[in-house]
Amino acid sequence: MTTETTVAPSPGARAGTVSGAFGPLGLFTVLLGAALPLVDFFIVNVALPTIAADLSASESVLELVVAGYGLAYAVLLVLGGRLGDLFGRRRLFLAGMAAFGLTSLACGLAPDAWSLVAARIVQGASAAAMVPQVLATIQAATEGPRRARAMSLYGATAGLSMVAGQILGGVLVAADVAGTGWRSVFLVNVPVVVVGLLLAVRTVPETRSQRPEPLDGPGTALLAAALLTLLAPLTEGRTAGWPLWTWLSLAAFPLVTAAFYAVERRADRLGRTPLVPPSLFALTTLRRGLVLMLPLSIGFSGFMFVVAVALQRGAGLGPVPAGLALAPMAAAFFLASLAGPRLVARFGARVVTAGALLQGVGLVLIALAVRADWPDVGLVELLPGAAVAGAGQALQLPVVMRIVMSEVPPARAGVGSGVMVTTQQTALALGVATLGTLFLSLVPGSGMRDALLTTLAVQLAGVVLTGALSLRLPRRVG
Repeated sequence: MTTETTVAPSPGARAGTVSGAFGPLGLFTVLLGAALPLVDFFIVNVALPTIAADLSASESVLELVVAGYGLAYAVLLVLGGRLGDLFGRRRLFLAGMAAFGLTSLACGLAPDAWSLVAARIVQGASAAAMVPQVLATIQAATEGPRRARAMSLYGATAGLSMVAGQILGGVLVAADVAGTGWRSVFLVNVPVVVVGLLLAVRTVPETRSQRPEPLDGPGTALLAAALLTLLAPLTEGRTAGWPLWTWLSLAAFPLVTAAFYAVERRADRLGRTPLVPPSLFALTTLRRGLVLMLPLSIGFSGFMFVVAVALQRGAGLGPVPAGLALAPMAAAFFLASLAGPRLVARFGARVVTAGALLQGVGLVLIALAVRADWPDVGLVELLPGAAVAGAGQALQLPVVMRIVMSEVPPARAGVGSGVMVTTQQTALALGVATLGTLFLSLVPGSGMRDALLTTLAVQLAGVVLTGALSLRLPRRVG
């Protein structure tokens, strides 16, 4: 029997509707949908050398394999959230997941490098349709302690997926399942998507805003332009030799961003429906949480990329040992994330501060191991630092995500989740572009070890910033 229940709105917000129940299996299904795109963002890191050899791909084309996916994903996330609010989040989740499976198949069967780039761009767009519906569904279909637990699990899933993706990529490439080589890192998504779709049809309820709001064409175009003018030159600039267009694009970024804000503010003032309502940023928890998420995610993705390159090219490890060197980080992240909700209930947002301190200690331990044992570093040498850093990350990311969404009204859950995931995805791309570029630029002059140590020092400064910003979070976490 299907029931229709109305979700109570926050003051000043229209309510959303939830059709059907949302149980543990439904939560597992949407979390699976959240994990897939994050795994795919990192799984390709250790497969790039094999892709280059098999498809005769240049370094610039390989950059597009990574950047094309990330750009499409980041640019379309807020639009994906709005479409879910309009047409139903379950409907968009199913469509996005199905498209993600088909584009994964296209990536795995790509006959040449440019076909792979095209498939990856469409794959990123598919992820942008699917992922905002996860948080929006949780926000609209749960409340109280159930919502707090679901948000904690979402954050834990996100962090674990990013570490596990790199480990899984190394294992799959080395296993060469049925002679598929690097193609298996994409083909593995197909059966997972089939299972996810079967579960979603039965377990994920339909949620939507009671009064669907129209799309904001000018806002959508300007947001896409703003993200492209920032991310495109940063991701492609180094391999392209920083031509004139990269500097012109970066110079245009603040101008396009200002135009976007002006258009959205005017639409809000005239009673229209902007893509990103400026009033959303009046929520202190959302605003401060997003600011903190930037250095947190930049450091995380930059670290994962740099370590993958350093261990394979500098320490001479194969894909599997390079991936498994991060296994202690994944294990510690998982265990610490289980304790996270209880710690948050007792200590509130100060858990984030403690997590930043732990992560900083972990980075120092990693740096000491690199300094003492390079190039003979691997799982054993990196274990203490990786484990401590992983535990620290687990006490930050899930809690910050929970804080960001804590005051977003259910009727705006789609746009709220789109803004949050866009911020995270943009920061992940910036981490690879900035810390990755710094590392690769230092290698010719300083050598692999010193370049890695310098990059770790820069990341440590980012962790200090994260810890300082965490002191401005509200003490209680809803």
